[in-house]
Amino acid sequence: MRLRVLLVLFFTFLIPIQSASAVDRYITVTASGTVKVKPDTVRINASVWATSATSAEALSQAKAAAVKVRTVLSENQITAPYIKSSSLTVFPEYNYTQDKGSVLQGYKANQSFEIIVRVAANAGAVVDALVGAAGNNLSIEGVTPYLYDQSGKQESARSAAVIAAKAKANSYAKLLTAKLGKIIYLEEAGATSPYPIMMAQAKSDAGSTLVDLGTQDVTVSVTTRWSIL
Repeated sequence: MRLRVLLVLFFTFLIPIQSASAVDRYITVTASGTVKVKPDTVRINASVWATSATSAEALSQAKAAAVKVRTVLSENQITAPYIKSSSLTVFPEYNYTQDKGSVLQGYKANQSFEIIVRVAANAGAVVDALVGAAGNNLSIEGVTPYLYDQSGKQESARSAAVIAAKAKANSYAKLLTAKLGKIIYLEEAGATSPYPIMMAQAKSDAGSTLVDLGTQDVTVSVTTRWSIL
């Protein structure tokens, strides 16, 4: 009777140990999913500036140019939440010569804006309106087409990443003459969406400035672990 009890205890502890070792058989793979999308929004970086004999006068002229910028943006249905001042500077300008050294030439005031155009097709017309309003006191540093809301596209990229990961894991399982089991671990490495930075390009005719939107990649990478049988 005592021997029988010991045998039952032995088999009771042996079964979990065997199950735990079976879980240790797995394949870990990393894969990415990418979807190409057409940008729906354009970021415009623009600056107004003015130079004068005094800093106060330079700032006053720059402020006048900034008012024109805000007015024309309002006329193009670009509201305050999509207009941000990224910098405001007033500084002296010097001219250096060998005989006189640094000579004060005046002062320059500069205010930079980040403007979000939610309707990408209107970006060229907005650029033209800005130049028309502020004239030689305006600089366009660049335009950036991008996707404003990426959540839906990230879901598609996620799906593609998991499908790719499963296909890769299945391939390894076949090479190892094993059968792919259930997924036991998944970690998203992060979603990336690099967007192209493009300068506005003028049309060859007298039409409005053309901003080429191109395409944008939305990519999701995942690390997965699959049990093998």
